[in-house]
Amino acid sequence: MSEWVTKMLALIKSGNLTAAVAQIKATTSSKDLRLLQAALEKAQVLPKQKALDTAINDQLQALASPRLSRSP
Repeated sequence: MSEWVTKMLALIKSGNLTAAVAQIKATTSSKDLRLLQAALEKAQVLPKQKALDTAINDQLQALASPRLSRSP
């Protein structure tokens, strides 16, 4: 488990879901998001917190989509 996932789990357990969603939206690592999603599913947090589930799925989708690039 990465350091980011450990910090995110602590943030979520503290109840600061607004900050957790902001951090999820700011991450650039789909691997970390998948690890976080797996940890939350194991702890059975996602069914209770739809905002976290939605933020994770939205960010995974955004990271998987092709990026727009500007031509030189």
